[in-house]
Amino acid sequence: MNDEQLLRYNRQIMLPQIDVEGQQKLADAHVLIIGMGGLGSPAAIYLTAAGIGSLTLVDFDKVELTNLQRQIVHRNNDIDKLKVDSAKRNLMEINPAVQINTIGTRPDQQMLGKLVQQADVVIDASDNYETRFAVNGACVEHHIPLVSGAAIRFEGQISVFDKRRDDSPCYNCLYPKAGDEEETCSENGILAPVVGIIGSTQALEAIKIICGIGETLVGRLLILDALSMSWRSMKLKRDPACPVCGTHTG
Repeated sequence: MNDEQLLRYNRQIMLPQIDVEGQQKLADAHVLIIGMGGLGSPAAIYLTAAGIGSLTLVDFDKVELTNLQRQIVHRNNDIDKLKVDSAKRNLMEINPAVQINTIGTRPDQQMLGKLVQQADVVIDASDNYETRFAVNGACVEHHIPLVSGAAIRFEGQISVFDKRRDDSPCYNCLYPKAGDEEETCSENGILAPVVGIIGSTQALEAIKIICGIGETLVGRLLILDALSMSWRSMKLKRDPACPVCGTHTG
């Protein structure tokens, strides 16, 4: 690392769990973020500021006025522009040393698999079950850690699924595909800081995975109730009969 990098990341390098070695691991890492909305925005901002080596941002939507209440990586001038283009431009203002790749189309399963294979960690910041199941399947297939988050109204949740560990469940173990009707923020509302908390925590979990520090959320689901400002922790176990990661799938 050069002197400018040592100065920029000084407050992280001071942490004995990070040190120069951990900061170099971040610089060498590649994170894939699916969705540049309320969750993807803070996740991308904090990973960029922390010195991640490269980000790949995937989102085919354009910025709308209603997004700006919570999708903090975008600005008023970005309305009607692709979210990935808006995010890249604003993230580069934070840290121009980070390599940022953008995918402004909806990836098919084959393309998604290739994107996942190239990543060290995947952050699912999408807002629909179809995408979450597809991302989970690709991460299970290629043994890439997945940091999954969701938020609606005053509630949020986050977990980590890591197929590199035999005891790790996957997203499909938590939510079978034949689940309840999907709820959306556009129909139910969302308080802006809730997605900020969950998205920031997704960035934190990704950093822990990359640096190999602390205890990740594998096998646990954290649930936030923002009205009472309380967290619940639920234990998650791998479902042997899961059609995605169960024992019969190998």
